[in-house]
Amino acid sequence: MDYESKKKPLSVKESGWTVEEYLKLPEDGNQYEIVGGRLELKPSPTTTHQRISQQLERTLIDSCEQEYIILHAPVDVILSDTETRQPDILLVHRSRKSIVQEHGVVGPPDLVIEILSPNSAKRDRVMKKESYARFGIPEYWIVDPPHLTIELYVPERPGEPYVLANVFGAEDTVRSERVPCVSFVVSEGLKIV
Repeated sequence: MDYESKKKPLSVKESGWTVEEYLKLPEDGNQYEIVGGRLELKPSPTTTHQRISQQLERTLIDSCEQEYIILHAPVDVILSDTETRQPDILLVHRSRKSIVQEHGVVGPPDLVIEILSPNSAKRDRVMKKESYARFGIPEYWIVDPPHLTIELYVPERPGEPYVLANVFGAEDTVRSERVPCVSFVVSEGLKIV
C-alpha cells in the first residue's frame, strides 16, 4: 500500500458496527471511529498537527481548566449506538462530568475542536460538522493552521445544522458566548513552540 492510500479513511466493514462491538476491538495502535454504523480507520496526525493541538490544549487548560474537563485525541466520544468520534480536543463542563466515563465521553461535549490537516479537511468541514450538529454538540471549532484562523460554528437551535458564527484571524482574540473562559489570540494559541 502506498503512502497516498494510507491517508484516506479505510472502511473495514461495510456496515452494522455498534459501540458494543467497537469497544471489543483489540488495541492495535490505530484510531477508529464509527460513522453511521461503519468502522473507519483514521490516519495518524502529523507532528505539526500534534504540536498545534498540544499548544491549543495548553492554552485552553490555562484559562478553562477550573470550569471544564479538557481532553485530547485519542478519546472516544460516543454519540449513539452507531456513531463515535475522536475530536482533536474537547471540553465538558464540570457540571456534566458524569458523561466522562472510563471508556470515553458518553454524550455530547460542550465544545469539540478539529484541527485541519490535508487529509482531514473534507472530513472535518463536512462529515464531522454534520455529525456534531446532529448529535447536539453546542459549539464546534475548525482550526486552520496554515491560514491561522479558527472558525466557530453553532446551531441556531439544538440539533439543527451549524451556522458560522465567527472567524477569528491571526491577531483576533477568540471569545465564545457558550464557553466564556475562552480568551486568547489565535497566533498565540496556535504557535508551535
